[in-house]
Amino acid sequence: MKHLFSLLALCFLATFAYTQSVDSAYVSEHYSKATYHIPMRDGIKLYTIVYTPKEQGEAYPILLNRTCYNASKYDDFKAIGQPSGYLVRDKYILVYQDVRGRYMSEGQFTTMTPNIPGNNPKKKKDIDESSDTWDTIDWLVKNIQNNNGKVGMFGISYPGFYTAAALPDAHPALKASSPQAPIADFFFDDFHHQGAFLQSYTGAYAVFGYQKDSLTKKPWYTEELMRLYENPPKDGYAFHLEQGPLKNITKKYHHDNFFWKEVIEHPNYDEFWQKRSILPHLKNVNHAVMTVGGWFDAEDLYGPLNIYKTIEKTSPSAQNSIVMGPWDHGGWAREKGQTTHNHIYFGDSISSFYQREIERNFFAHHLKGTQTEKLPEAYMFDTGAKTWKQFDVWPPVNTPAVKLYFGEDGQLGINTPMNEKAVFEYVSDPAKPVPYTSQTEGLTFTPRRFMSDDQRHASRRPDVLTFTSEVLEEEVVLAGEIIAKLKVAMTGTDADFIVKIIDEYPQDHPNYEHNPKNIIMGGYQQLVRSEVMRGRFRNSFEKPEPFEPNKVTDVNVVLQDLLHTFKKGHRIVVQVQSTWFPYIDRNPQKYVDNIFEADEEDFIKSTIRIYGNSVIEVGNTEKNN
Repeated sequence: MKHLFSLLALCFLATFAYTQSVDSAYVSEHYSKATYHIPMRDGIKLYTIVYTPKEQGEAYPILLNRTCYNASKYDDFKAIGQPSGYLVRDKYILVYQDVRGRYMSEGQFTTMTPNIPGNNPKKKKDIDESSDTWDTIDWLVKNIQNNNGKVGMFGISYPGFYTAAALPDAHPALKASSPQAPIADFFFDDFHHQGAFLQSYTGAYAVFGYQKDSLTKKPWYTEELMRLYENPPKDGYAFHLEQGPLKNITKKYHHDNFFWKEVIEHPNYDEFWQKRSILPHLKNVNHAVMTVGGWFDAEDLYGPLNIYKTIEKTSPSAQNSIVMGPWDHGGWAREKGQTTHNHIYFGDSISSFYQREIERNFFAHHLKGTQTEKLPEAYMFDTGAKTWKQFDVWPPVNTPAVKLYFGEDGQLGINTPMNEKAVFEYVSDPAKPVPYTSQTEGLTFTPRRFMSDDQRHASRRPDVLTFTSEVLEEEVVLAGEIIAKLKVAMTGTDADFIVKIIDEYPQDHPNYEHNPKNIIMGGYQQLVRSEVMRGRFRNSFEKPEPFEPNKVTDVNVVLQDLLHTFKKGHRIVVQVQSTWFPYIDRNPQKYVDNIFEADEEDFIKSTIRIYGNSVIEVGNTEKNN
């Protein structure tokens, strides 16, 4: 049971941890608390906690956080988490609200509530997250004393989605929004990556897949969580492999889970998923938006990058900006002194810098009218040079584009084509999939550490192609968008393609102080960026199709953006493989209509071939062509 509740704590970690300490005694001294049940246009009431500064004679902006992770965590003056301590001390009216169908709010919960275009206040019966936010803000500015009529929104992860979902048809009082690690589309964030199912998220379904039957301040899904976590396995790889096909997980663990049912009944990017994407609705945004993310966020990296880019394209009048730092999921809301991810050290107090110099100034400027130093369009952390860089536009246009080519004997060419007629092959066996991490992990709630993990374990596998550059004589900067244009063939009729970009350290690289003694940084192969493409979706995520055996076929793998300087003396490494377990599920490699319904006999070995005329393009390659 103790282990179960520690897992429940992970659900709230990103939302309820922060840097500058502000304890409940400080909040009780300087703030008054009240709770409300705010009516929505359809009569449903949403539970809302409001902290108002006690100091009189000043009007304060409102900071609103809408969450599916229990607003009551902010009860009894425990105003911890987002916003940061800096914002709490700067004095805002702090508002925390349970979204529809969660905890103390009425109504029924919907995963990634579809947006209703043009859902303005006149359409009283149409409800979505934009309308619920509109109704909430309208009530707050009319009923909470001493507010200055300006509202900001913030939230990490799912609350980041609720912040983004309020951007369409926004209330005129909403002046500043900061979606942080926001979900944009569940077919590309969290539970899927480009059509591949994230089996590593198996334990998270209980949190989202059961409706509560009463108003409650406590989780109602603990019994379902216990199915997996009562006696949690110490080896997650072995546990998931023993489950066999995904249909066995359905029978054993999630047979009554409505969210799991939605996922397995919609294996393709059909209307169900399409209408849950917030991206097509981010139009005519006319207030300030600062999207925040972490370069090592295994859960929501697609969301922040694509929300920013979409607003940039559709809403030129918006004051649109982006911040990306050396963090995992929500890491900017936590400070441990040394900023590390897994085995890699990036510097000191980086989260504090973000909260003090970026987030604090963003809200102060747009909600208080404080004259602060203008923030750049893109505040991006270079994960190789380990320093902040500022850009007027993202992706950057002035950073030289780079092309990577595969060569014989494991060579990697940098802007130098190799033998285009070369053929590289490996046998992919679903019964012996490549582990996604070099470390033995138990049954994780959601994986995080592997995003910068050592890839030497994969380099030693015969079912992983590894291409390595010569030792760099000068630094190479990879910045912006990445696409791997693969030429492939296979003996089966379906396959996954995982592409990884890796920074190999020199053999004399010193060890970091925070690492265990068995972690050797000399020769470390740090994962910098990686992504999977489920091959059946190579032409359309909506309409999958099998491969023709042994026919050379184009498969484009779009990796998320990066900003990484490969230093002199390092090497650039690229790996290509077809399993990545149990981060993603195993592709049977024999085409079946629905992998969630595949049988054991559907899983076959396949010989995969990658051809030498493949290329990985990074940055503004069209400009340099």
